Amino acid sequence: MPLETPVRVAQALAERGYNAERGAVTLIAEADDPPGALEAAVAAAPDDAVKLTAAHVQAGRREEPVPDPDAVAEADDPSERTDPRETADTSETNEPTEADDTPATDEPTDADDTPATDESDDTPTPDEPTFGEAAASVGNRDPSPAEITNDVTGRSTGTGQYEEFVTVFRDRYERLSGQLRGRVNHRPADTIEDMAPGSDVAMVGLVNDIRSTASGHWLVELEDTTGTFPALVMKDRDLADTVDELLLDECVAVEGSLSDDSGLIFADDIHFPDVPRTYRPSTADREVQAALISDVHVGSEEFVAEAWERFADWLHTPAAENVEYLLIAGDMVEGVGVYPGQDEELDIVDIYDQYEAFSERLKSVPGDIEIVMIPGNHDAVRLAEPQPAFDEELREIMSAHDARITGNPSTVTIEGVSILMYHGVSLDELIAELPDDAASYDDPHEAMYQLLKKRHVAPQYGGKIRLAPEAEDYLVMDEVPDVFHTGHVHKVGWGKYHNVLAVNTGCWQAQTDFQKSVNIDPDVGRAPIIDLDTLDMTVRKFV
Repeated sequence: MPLETPVRVAQALAERGYNAERGAVTLIAEADDPPGALEAAVAAAPDDAVKLTAAHVQAGRREEPVPDPDAVAEADDPSERTDPRETADTSETNEPTEADDTPATDEPTDADDTPATDESDDTPTPDEPTFGEAAASVGNRDPSPAEITNDVTGRSTGTGQYEEFVTVFRDRYERLSGQLRGRVNHRPADTIEDMAPGSDVAMVGLVNDIRSTASGHWLVELEDTTGTFPALVMKDRDLADTVDELLLDECVAVEGSLSDDSGLIFADDIHFPDVPRTYRPSTADREVQAALISDVHVGSEEFVAEAWERFADWLHTPAAENVEYLLIAGDMVEGVGVYPGQDEELDIVDIYDQYEAFSERLKSVPGDIEIVMIPGNHDAVRLAEPQPAFDEELREIMSAHDARITGNPSTVTIEGVSILMYHGVSLDELIAELPDDAASYDDPHEAMYQLLKKRHVAPQYGGKIRLAPEAEDYLVMDEVPDVFHTGHVHKVGWGKYHNVLAVNTGCWQAQTDFQKSVNIDPDVGRAPIIDLDTLDMTVRKFV
């Protein structure tokens, strides 16, 4: 295969088992004899190397082996490094203006405001420069290692005993009630029972039951560690609309007054843990970007390989020079036995072969991009949330790119920006339970607003969500994230809720028979790109 483009160089290296830094790919593509430069670089690399560096290419030109590639790559003396931009001719490079436009984003002040965002089509056209031309100005990225917190991997202790479920719900209550007690004068349920009729009261509790009365009012029963107590929401009050947003098991505070018999609270207000309206996110102190994707589904007959390769192509171009991070929010593969009849739609039937194929696709991504991955419901991990990261066998299969692998959910901090990554199975629950104007598949970010409001990624237990009982509730949002990243529903949606950027990414799988049956038209081959220094966003299209 001719090697006139960086992506073809990357593919050729992948076939030989190597991932590669972008600088190495550029040097090979710009060489007088790309195939010879590639073979020389491979010969110069140590036998146990999985990443080809610019140092290997340079050593290949000198016909010298590189005994310690990490030491060369991390050399402190800048004079020992070669930047291909120093010798490349960039005079004829015409980058597409569409790819270079920075979207003007007005920072919204409420949840209903959606940032103005470019949606750029990166399907190659005859007017665009070839990748060989574009590669001339591309250098190596230098991402910092991601910091990962709130990961259950290696900390799971649950065995499924009843007492462990009590423990996890108690932990949920203690942590979320702590966010509410500063806003109301909370009294425990057993104390409220002894208070005088007509007293002003406030109670913080988990929603134990929601039911309507014969007169059409709403009765909301709250539970704390001392017992339960009912609150009545009158149907003619504006507060009645808030009841439509309540889910079982979430933590709220109710304020009101006691009835004449002290048997219930006449509710005047309902408070959620919520994100403070005064919240201001952290941003990076340099121009750097992160690509957010999910739901690759390698192994499915509907996996759109062409879109993935266009995405990988783009990552090798100057337009993606600032993209130093790739965050993948679950469902790397299609999986096996996830739903009835799935075997009829599989291109690869063995789960390990699916991960091998995914690993090969990952090799097309430049080796100097920091990748962070969490599992999803199609991946080969337990279905109950929180989900631990992939086991050692799967990690070994996907080791070529040296990706950071963590659990679902996890908080990933890059360049000082905290990104809560959650695959998003609970979005199905919210879309089924809440009114259409609060949660829908067409606008998945609005369902994400509800999770931010409740400060929990999967508040309702017993429906579509499988909960693993742990010593603590890893699904609680103790800290407000700067970015909330989910997938699962195969639709692109984004917006800002109290200054938190909520992004639901699309997928790399065309419409399946199941999606046709429920009228879901997936958003395929789209990659949201976030400017970490401003939290502006561009959605790139590769179909």
